[in-house]
Amino acid sequence: MPKILIVDDQRCVREVISEELIREGYHVESVGNAESARAHLRSSRPDLVLLDLYLDGPDGWDVLRDIKMRDPHLPVLILTAYDSFKDDPRLCRADGYVIKSADFGQLKHRIADALRQKQGPQGRVEAKKGFFPEVGVAQLL
Repeated sequence: MPKILIVDDQRCVREVISEELIREGYHVESVGNAESARAHLRSSRPDLVLLDLYLDGPDGWDVLRDIKMRDPHLPVLILTAYDSFKDDPRLCRADGYVIKSADFGQLKHRIADALRQKQGPQGRVEAKKGFFPEVGVAQLL
């Protein structure tokens, strides 16, 4: 069962996304700020991180940099309410970019795609079956 860490400062967003992903069979944990994310990642190893860019304290870009320095193979999907970041060069550090929406279809597709890419021929993560991305990560960058 793939484990997903949600990092978002809005509790209601964390709860709604968590409920949806749990229904899909994922194990979900969530934190509300950069320091909690860093502490969680020191003690636990998720299979994927959903990361908001606007956090209290250090922003999501700092957390993304720290995650990739510590574990460059850990998939990180940027989860934000703004589409203004799609041309930001820092986005190339992430494994995808998803706009927050009440429709979870795109988010589920991107999660499944990122987990499949992580899995590779000898990976240990079993991606959810039945979800195929409409747009590949390469097309997003």
